[in-house]
Amino acid sequence: MNSNTSFSAIVGGDGFLCGLISLSPATSTLVCWRFSVNGTNMSYKRIYQDLALSQLEAGNSVTCGLVNDTNRLECWPRRKFNTSSVDQNFSSMAVGEDFVCGLLESGNITCVGSYNAVAMQEPKGIYRAIAAGSRHACAINFTGALDCWGMAGEKPPQGEFISMALGENRGCALRTNETVVCWGQGNFSLPERLRETYFSTIEAKRKVFCGVQKSDFSLYCWGNENFNPNSIVFKYVLPGPCRSACGPDGIIEGSGGWCPKGQQICRHSKSNIRNSVPPAVSPPPPPPPTLETHQERCWSGKMIAFLVVGCVGSLILLLVVGFFLFKYCKCRGCRVHDSGRLDGTGPGAPVEQSGGPSQPHAPQTEEASPVLEKRLSQLASMGNAGHLEEFSLQVILEATNNFSHDKTIGTGSFGSVYQATLEDGREVAIKRAEISNTSSYAVGTRRQEDKDSAFINELESLSRLHHKNLVRLLGFCEDSNERVLVYEYVHNGTLHDHLHKLENSPLMSWAARIKVALDAARGVEYLHRYAVPPIIHRDIKSSNILLDSTWTAKVSDFGLSLMGPEDDMSHLSLHAAGTVGYIDPEYYRLQQLTTKSDVYSFGVVLLEILSGLKAIHKNENGVPRNVVDFVVPYIVQDEIHRVLDARVPPPTPFEIEAVIYIGYLAADCVTLEGRDRPSMAGVVNSLEKALAACLVHPTSLSRSTTGGST
Repeated sequence: MNSNTSFSAIVGGDGFLCGLISLSPATSTLVCWRFSVNGTNMSYKRIYQDLALSQLEAGNSVTCGLVNDTNRLECWPRRKFNTSSVDQNFSSMAVGEDFVCGLLESGNITCVGSYNAVAMQEPKGIYRAIAAGSRHACAINFTGALDCWGMAGEKPPQGEFISMALGENRGCALRTNETVVCWGQGNFSLPERLRETYFSTIEAKRKVFCGVQKSDFSLYCWGNENFNPNSIVFKYVLPGPCRSACGPDGIIEGSGGWCPKGQQICRHSKSNIRNSVPPAVSPPPPPPPTLETHQERCWSGKMIAFLVVGCVGSLILLLVVGFFLFKYCKCRGCRVHDSGRLDGTGPGAPVEQSGGPSQPHAPQTEEASPVLEKRLSQLASMGNAGHLEEFSLQVILEATNNFSHDKTIGTGSFGSVYQATLEDGREVAIKRAEISNTSSYAVGTRRQEDKDSAFINELESLSRLHHKNLVRLLGFCEDSNERVLVYEYVHNGTLHDHLHKLENSPLMSWAARIKVALDAARGVEYLHRYAVPPIIHRDIKSSNILLDSTWTAKVSDFGLSLMGPEDDMSHLSLHAAGTVGYIDPEYYRLQQLTTKSDVYSFGVVLLEILSGLKAIHKNENGVPRNVVDFVVPYIVQDEIHRVLDARVPPPTPFEIEAVIYIGYLAADCVTLEGRDRPSMAGVVNSLEKALAACLVHPTSLSRSTTGGST
């Protein structure tokens, strides 16, 4: 961060500091720094860049802002509060520990959060200002009086006030004459030295209170033994953000010289609060005329009859249309893969090597479809397959022992995968497309078209992609009755196996797991950012992340991939595809595909890496459970240690910061709304910082540099 960067607001909490950068009146950028317990390690992250924020506040563990145009409430981490259920028309808000309260345009107060002493006890009435402490909140009504709730046994002072600052079981308020009064547990009060001092504004955090003196803008602090109320902490502190307009509150004298041209600092209104008028309630509309003529009554009866007939006819039409849509969709299908039975033996589970006798598969004799042949021809004519080797079917049959079961190592999006050794000694993985043998012609044709499309997608994508974190396509076999792709063989299996099946895996350190996550993220980032046009994978999951002999992770299986829009704001409209447990719920619900759908799936993989749990797994009672629903609540409550994979040794002091950081990253990735998720470039940046923190003491696991493309 440039030391000359100008911030329009700064807030902080336990172990973090956030600054708001407003480069234009229409947009804002929110950046935050997280600090380790001893303050030696610091991480930086941009958590928001969108419409301008009009207010920024922070509690001990969460930061919230109001979006300028709509007064919509946004909080980070986003899952800390369920802001979607809140009336969004806030004029101001205040953030405490485990709660946030907002003042509506109507003057009413709404609070959300898990601390029910505040969130469920909002006062009824019309208010003009609100503030929050760690465990209580206060508001100023339209007579200037204080109403507080959440802090038992402590009554606020009497009088007329214009603003408040609340801390931990204590508070201070600014009177209309600009002097300060304090109250709270332990007979907390304002130091004698400051009782006749006039302040422009006051702020608080936990036990520390500070105020900007009106006469010379000097800062005084009290309430903590580290601050001497008789001494100035800082000279010349701005009492508020610079604004282009102040409305009825007026301008703080002399503040124009501290702000950019045309801006000034607004002061709290000192006008007689008792003369303030609560928001007016609109009068009810006048009742309609009650006199009717006989003719009007007759026509009303006729209109009712027509209305009934029309409604019945419309209902019948809707039922007919709905029936045909149901038949069409049932036939056409929605291409969502099943991740298999929970015991790992279902149709979506990888196929293990068999130790039984070989059962050769006969070569398929069904002719390739005209559509497939046309797309293969187009691919060849564009020259995209020019660097690939074209294998004969005879070579493939000899290498796989006629597609023997003994050679099977897994399944892909359009067929089985076999391990083989070519005549020249190269170890390869061979993926063979399968012909559907369903008895239903319509369904069978559709499924075969899906497999043909997956085959072409993978050939088309991998033929023009070159990156060390993407599995490498060596060649293909295009025979009239066989469709085969030949890849480099990746020796150490899938990330899924190392997380969920193998008892002894080298991935039993946090540094090793973070390194694998970073490799995979770089592969997906390449698809989104550097491929032209961009590619959306659509099936990111732990079983599609392979590990080579140097433990470099490679993203595989591009059978569902699509060429995406050129910019992040556009989307593709199409039926959902992917694997249950990983598929983006927004994409599934709205059928609008963006690169953020891959980000969601990658977030699920991160949760698997942290917890060691499958995307869909059974809880202790045998009930299926989603890893997102189970793990993320612990992350946002800063209790990630409760859900970390017990097979991995507890994080070291260096690793725990990285693990917590990745937990928040994963929670951001699986946010329900795609616009709130980071880009894959942001994911890569965060993982690089996390890995750097872990490798203060290098791990013995073989590592490779994954920075560039090959």
